[in-house]
Amino acid sequence: MRFDDVKSWLNSQKDNLKDSVSRLKNKDFLDGVVAGCALVSAADGHIDASEKQKMVGFIQRSDELKVFDVQDVIKKFNQYTDGFEFDHTIGKGEALKAIIKLKGNQEASRLLVRVCCAIGMADGDFDADEKAVVREICAELGLDPNEFGLNDAANPSTPSSPPFPNKS
Repeated sequence: MRFDDVKSWLNSQKDNLKDSVSRLKNKDFLDGVVAGCALVSAADGHIDASEKQKMVGFIQRSDELKVFDVQDVIKKFNQYTDGFEFDHTIGKGEALKAIIKLKGNQEASRLLVRVCCAIGMADGDFDADEKAVVREICAELGLDPNEFGLNDAANPSTPSSPPFPNKS
């Protein structure tokens, strides 16, 4: 076996290990982002394709998350939204369970909220229900929603719970 072949194989193994470690290290962040995106997308009762595309775009650009397979991410997103269809309260609880794992990690929590805001704006209308969901996410993470421009005093209530959001 040639030295160049061994060197190439070792570099390949090193890259595979690096990707595996990165996946393990960032799995909670990925789950939180996907759960948050699903919550915001379903808040208005309609899951718009632009919201999914915005989420996938963020994941593909994120140094921490681009190691994940996009098809697996979409599958996870669909699992969360399917949970809402089965029972909105249980689905929401499962999504919040994934999000709460980021509590205490201020950088990850803030980035999650920013991504959720972007998802809410993806279809051109960051409506009151979507904002209320993001405010609820802020509360779960111990963040001030005013930091993200979510100080909508006109609608401080919790979001409505659409029983069966439509998927696009």
